Formats: sequence, C-alpha cells, structure tokens
Amino acid sequence: MGKRDERRADASRPASPRGIAAGTPAARGPGEIRIIGGQWKRSKLPVPDLPGLRPTSDRIRETLFNWLGQTLSGWRVLDAFAGSGALGFEAASRDAAEVVMIEREAALVDGLRASQKRLQATTLVIHRANALNWMTACADRFDLIFLDPPFADDLFDRALAAAVPLLKDDGVIYVESPHEVAPPAGFTTWRQGRAGAVHYRLLRREDNPAS
Repeated sequence: MGKRDERRADASRPASPRGIAAGTPAARGPGEIRIIGGQWKRSKLPVPDLPGLRPTSDRIRETLFNWLGQTLSGWRVLDAFAGSGALGFEAASRDAAEVVMIEREAALVDGLRASQKRLQATTLVIHRANALNWMTACADRFDLIFLDPPFADDLFDRALAAAVPLLKDDGVIYVESPHEVAPPAGFTTWRQGRAGAVHYRLLRREDNPAS
C-alpha cells in the first residue's frame, strides 16, 4: 500500500511540513508503479510527487501475494492508509470481493478515484478520512487488513489496536514499517520479511482456525 515515509524532525527545530526534517532531502515517489498480478497486471498507477510518498515495492508485493495466494476471490479487504493504492489495487486485481481504501490526503484520493474510473474497478470503495478515526467507528469485518501508515507518525500500535476488532476470526493483518512491530495480544507473526530498511509481516490470531 504506498505511503508517506516521513522522517522525524529534530526535537530542537520546528517540524517541517508533512513531518520531513528541516534540511533533509524529501524522498520522492517513482512517478508511477505497475500492478504486478491479476486482471489488471501491468496496468499503471500514478505516484504523485509528494514528499515521502512511498509505494510498496514490486518485490514486497510479489512476496506478500505469494504468501496470501494469487487470488483473493470472496475476500473483503481494508487498505487503511491507501496512499498510491499499490496494495489495495493489487488486491482488487486479484478478485477480492470488496476493497475499502482510506486516505486522508485530497490529492491522493483524487488519484485513487481516477485510477478506479480508468480501470472500471467496481469492487473498490474509496473514502477520504483519517484512518484511525474511520476504523474506530467502523462495524464491518474484513478478511485482510493492510496497515502501512506514514512511518514518521509512529501509528503502528494505534493502528493495530483499531484494526483488531475489524478482523474476521480467520483473517490476517499486513503491517509495513521501518522497524519490527510486535503483534498485539492474542496474535502471532505468521510470515515476515525485510527489504532494505522496510520490515513487513502478516499477523493472525494465535487460535486462527487456518493455523
């Protein structure tokens, strides 16, 4: 799922816009990425030139969907910090029954909706909202939840706490982070990997019937 990978500002200086440390070159997106599997394989998704926007890489997405399986037929998926839409569109491309995408930045939401229209992605539902607030208010249940929040915001524990009540008993949570993230109580790490500075893992309940 592409996100805003932002560095913390030095505590002795005022924070720069979007959390980028003053004097630190901002990471830039690649301009576009490609969906790597499913019905829209090789279709392009735009990546706006926004500070710290960090789409989930092809390598990580390939590994992730090898773990999950190449088809998600019948699955309900939540992409809680959608960013460029790399994870959510990948899931929809692989026949997920519904993919709900949450993103707070207006420019990114516009891009997601434009890609949805171009691909005629009727199983996508896109909301402009704060992901933590949206999850806290949500009463739906999902088979798969993607959590890839802005790295510098350190939202991982809060995002996991908000996601757990939304997960079906046999569901899985994907977490992408700049460091190892401990599973919440009652959960275990099912699969994990690392690509450069990015850690990624799938979490599921310890009593998951699929275990």
